[in-house]
Amino acid sequence: PITGPWMVLIFCYALFVPNKWQRALVVIGLMGLAPIGILVADYWLSEEVAEIMTHEQFKDTFFNSTMVMALFVLIGTVGVHTIGTLRREAYVAKRLGQYRLKQKLGGGGMGEVFLAEHEMMKRPCAVKTIRPEKAGDPQIMARFEREVRATAKLSHWNSIDVFDYGRTADGTFYYVMEYLPGHNINELVEVHGPVPAERIVYLMMQVCDALAEAHGQGVIHRDIKPAKIFCAYRGGVFDVSKLLDFGLAKPLTEPTDLNLTQAGSITGSPLYMSPEQSMGSDEVDERSDIYSLGAVMYYMATGKPPFFDEKPIKVMVAHASEQPPPPRDINPDIPVELEDIILRCLEKQPEDRFQEVRTLKEMLAHVPCDEPWTPELAADWWHNYGCPKRKAMAAEAVELAAV
Repeated sequence: PITGPWMVLIFCYALFVPNKWQRALVVIGLMGLAPIGILVADYWLSEEVAEIMTHEQFKDTFFNSTMVMALFVLIGTVGVHTIGTLRREAYVAKRLGQYRLKQKLGGGGMGEVFLAEHEMMKRPCAVKTIRPEKAGDPQIMARFEREVRATAKLSHWNSIDVFDYGRTADGTFYYVMEYLPGHNINELVEVHGPVPAERIVYLMMQVCDALAEAHGQGVIHRDIKPAKIFCAYRGGVFDVSKLLDFGLAKPLTEPTDLNLTQAGSITGSPLYMSPEQSMGSDEVDERSDIYSLGAVMYYMATGKPPFFDEKPIKVMVAHASEQPPPPRDINPDIPVELEDIILRCLEKQPEDRFQEVRTLKEMLAHVPCDEPWTPELAADWWHNYGCPKRKAMAAEAVELAAV
């Protein structure tokens, strides 16, 4: 019987090595196969052992050992998953500095976002954590800190406010932002389809204002996409555009998810990155952000990104070399003027696009709309179509802020 030591090893691994259950299944599975593999090797390498293995008693022992190891592989994998879940729940329950984490709002890329509350001021806020094992490189973490400081200098109403940042004792980097009850553009289009032209104009003019301040300070976003533009409820007003994560774009290599930005040498999200970003150019300026805005408006107007393919590299090549279908071919209700603006933003050469977001905003202001979008129309839309859960969270945030 040689299974005993391997069972101890499986339990030690499950208890003391933090891991995802998928990876643990591979490692523990190999541990479970090891004693069986040893017996099989002995069978082929030793005639004496091979003779012993022909006895019925040994066959029963071999079968029982195989079943026991399979059971322990299953128990070990479930144990890793259970312990990992408990660790994550304990992580959420703990405090980061003066902030008490209340619930997870989302995650992806290199971080997770939690609804939190300042212990003293009782102000609701959003805390984004970036764990060292996610970043994997101290230089990347140092860059995050520099860029959070740059973002904190932005003061425009349509830029997200960064209140604080720091590190925990275990090396977790976090920064604290204003909490935004509402929907991001990606959620809006996925649930309700293409956005009416007047609402596109209303929301994107606000985004232009936010970018104008950032570009004036030399801050290039580099990762504008629908998920980073919020239609928020702020100050008693609905449909306040908020642009998230200024300058916090993370590098991208070997992309496997069209909506995620990962670590590497190319910066941006494949579905919405500019041609110069997709080619890895070092000369990325505010006109790159204007291209990404055009791609986002294309998505808002048609319900589809300008280019799509299961392989992100093909999307990046398309941004650099192909022309997207005109938006009106997909949605004839789009005004010609808005289509012209979108296509100009999506020009391959930066010099052929709008050179400043202020110019883009001026052109958006002249798009003819049957009924211009207003805060009152936004409030009606939210009352009729807004997600009840999000509205409840907004009401809770307002109540907490008032206490």
